[in-house]
Amino acid sequence: MTTNVGDVIACFLEQVGIKTGFGIISVHNIPMFDAVARRDRIRMVMTRGEAGASHMADAFARVTGSLGLLVSSTGPGVANAISGLVEARFAGTAVLHLTGQVPSKLIDRNTGTTHDMPDQLGLMRAACKSAYRIRTPAEAWGVLTRAATDALTAPRGPVSVEIPIDVQKMAAPLPQQFGKDFRLPIPAPLVPTDAQMDALVEQVLSAKRPMLWVGNGARHAYAEIQGLMSLGFGMVSSHAARGIVPEDHPMNLGGLNGTGVRSVQDFYRTVDLMLVVGSRLRGQETVDNSTILPDKRIQIDVDPAANGRTYSSAMFVLGDSRLVIGRLVERLKDRLQLDPAFAKDFKALRLRAREEFKSTLGPYASFAEQLRPVVPRDALWVRDITVANSTWGNRLFEVYGARDAVHPVGAGIGQGLPLAVGAAIAAGGRKTVVLHGDAGFMMNISELWTAVQEQLDILFIVMNDAGYGVIRHMQDASFGGRRVYGDLMPPDFAKLAAAASARYACVKSADAFGLTVREQLQMPGICILEVDMHAVGEAPPYFPYVPTKKADSYRQ
Repeated sequence: MTTNVGDVIACFLEQVGIKTGFGIISVHNIPMFDAVARRDRIRMVMTRGEAGASHMADAFARVTGSLGLLVSSTGPGVANAISGLVEARFAGTAVLHLTGQVPSKLIDRNTGTTHDMPDQLGLMRAACKSAYRIRTPAEAWGVLTRAATDALTAPRGPVSVEIPIDVQKMAAPLPQQFGKDFRLPIPAPLVPTDAQMDALVEQVLSAKRPMLWVGNGARHAYAEIQGLMSLGFGMVSSHAARGIVPEDHPMNLGGLNGTGVRSVQDFYRTVDLMLVVGSRLRGQETVDNSTILPDKRIQIDVDPAANGRTYSSAMFVLGDSRLVIGRLVERLKDRLQLDPAFAKDFKALRLRAREEFKSTLGPYASFAEQLRPVVPRDALWVRDITVANSTWGNRLFEVYGARDAVHPVGAGIGQGLPLAVGAAIAAGGRKTVVLHGDAGFMMNISELWTAVQEQLDILFIVMNDAGYGVIRHMQDASFGGRRVYGDLMPPDFAKLAAAASARYACVKSADAFGLTVREQLQMPGICILEVDMHAVGEAPPYFPYVPTKKADSYRQ
């Protein structure tokens, strides 16, 4: 059977299990979209911009654990998609990005043809884990196989493939692999050596007060990590790894991993071993590695380049976290003898640390505790970069599922809305709750209509302080309180909701927050819930942006 390269691409996507994709149809990708539509086996979510599509594909892949699909236009379209591809790389998300290219004879000739961009492939290589070009029909299946394998091989990441428009239209036979038991050649999980395991077991057996710092690279090892905790380990997690162990577990600090929380850092001094599992100990969460961690650390990672990249370690174990932790649990059973007071001390710390952090939040101290009882246990918790997320959203609102939390790991503002759309499409009937600031919400506001078009069930909580709250805190802390260029005129959110045929509600007092959320979650569909921060009160600055002394305001 002879088809064209567009059909080969559509068949490949079906063969590797992709059922949902995100993108925008354009002059240089019509053959791919035409093939997908004719075969009618993949749901394509058509977005308002490539930036939104790329974040949706990222979130969809995070929630499902599968390969995300993004199909973009060329040139400016690729440039628009880069923000989402960069975020997917930060988050270690497997996203396959397909885009077109100008006709083969015009590539890199700077003739000014439509969407011609110098070195589009180089731009994608810089943003992604890898990037490829399909040059002939015969190599299409092989290049796609290589790209998808790259994306799904640990450490995961986004991979781009460009296909010139003339190549997409060329005749091509369906490969012999199609319709058969085709599987991507993803390498087997990396097995730790016996010598590494022997040394690791010896170190752990000498510990009396051990803890885990769990990162996104250990998301698939949730059962093994819970097994280790059943032996008495305490735990904290990176913000990208929240919910790997339910955060109501009495030995889990969740996102209260020490930064800006003195009681946690004081407790670390009593910990005689910390296993860092699948985590980079990112500078954003440790204030560029200034957070004081336990002196003795052992790092477990599948990436050899992680060894000593941020914090030094007494030992580095190269291997898949599920295999390493699983084998460790087996060899520690009935052998680990911990300090009898450790569990009691840890549980007391958990309560103390929460109260300590709450005391820094001013009028928003109760928001996480108001929200958690009225949100379904399995709801998706999506956040944008905003003061509320960096404080109670990241640290106090408990997450209970390994794939229930999504946020911009790279700290890019404005990504929450499209991330929420992708997450909600992946939710499978579960509620999606989004925490946003007013400034970030408007950056990708066009994708609100994608949510309406797809008939999604999303509650957008918009913390409205009419500007960039965290920038104001930075200016207070380091620039003499001169608050400049941080004020923005927000829209009338009630009218915005009406324009999108969405519900609207507004919170003007702190104690009304939980009740209002509960009322809105009882109804399906899209709701914009505005929190009027001028009425509730300004959010206090959080570590490290607390001024050492009160500065005179630049404005009167």
